Amino acid sequence: MDESGRVTRDGIRIYEPGDFAGMHRAGALAAQILDELPERVFVGQTTEAIDDYIRGRVEEAGAVSATIGYKGYQHASCISVNHVVCHGIPGGKTLKDGDILNVDVTVIVDGWFGDTSRMYVAGKLPRKAERLIEVTHDALMKGIEAVRPGNTFGDIGHAIQSFVEGHRMSVVRDFCGHGLGRVFHAPPNVLHYGRAGTGPVLEEGMFFTIEPMVNLGRPETKVLADDWTAVTRDKSLSAQFEHSVGVSAEGCEIFTLSPGGLFHPTYG
Repeated sequence: MDESGRVTRDGIRIYEPGDFAGMHRAGALAAQILDELPERVFVGQTTEAIDDYIRGRVEEAGAVSATIGYKGYQHASCISVNHVVCHGIPGGKTLKDGDILNVDVTVIVDGWFGDTSRMYVAGKLPRKAERLIEVTHDALMKGIEAVRPGNTFGDIGHAIQSFVEGHRMSVVRDFCGHGLGRVFHAPPNVLHYGRAGTGPVLEEGMFFTIEPMVNLGRPETKVLADDWTAVTRDKSLSAQFEHSVGVSAEGCEIFTLSPGGLFHPTYG
């Protein structure tokens, strides 16, 4: 049970200043594992092999995978390829030249949850996919720039939506970010669209993810028969980036920063 801090009238837990260190440790491990993946993403590789590596690294670190056993899920990551929006299940299908993929990892370190995802490419990155990845990454950072005490969750969504739609792409409405800390999912729902000045007010000590999913085509999605895999209805490419963050007195702390500066797939 998560019993630290107080809870707002919106059900959002406010953590103590000392809790930030635990979130940084969990976030750093998740980010480090993702830093190690570029050389393991290549044409002919399977997403199952990538997941096996992640599972081994989590165990080696003495941590726990938050996704193994979660609602029956049996993998240490979600790996979403091309038009898969999120919750892609690792499997034996091999990657092709130009495939883009999101790898999403959540680890538990000393009871704290570190949740992050980023994009990778197998082979040569097609120009339209490169543009999608660029816009999605920058949209996340626009959202993070809106995180500071006194702003609202609507400010975060508005910053993301206006930026994405300004590039003639669409923000997925069917999935959102979430509160976390000593639990995997908690209030609030962090929408990646919305009106500035609306929603709960951000307070120091709130922990949550921001994880916009952006489509080249329309925003609508559907979930496949496996009850996990979400895809774009129009089969357009989709991309996603995710950070876990905490509201600080000065603004925002990102718990899942890449140790090697590799969060963006063009690395610079």
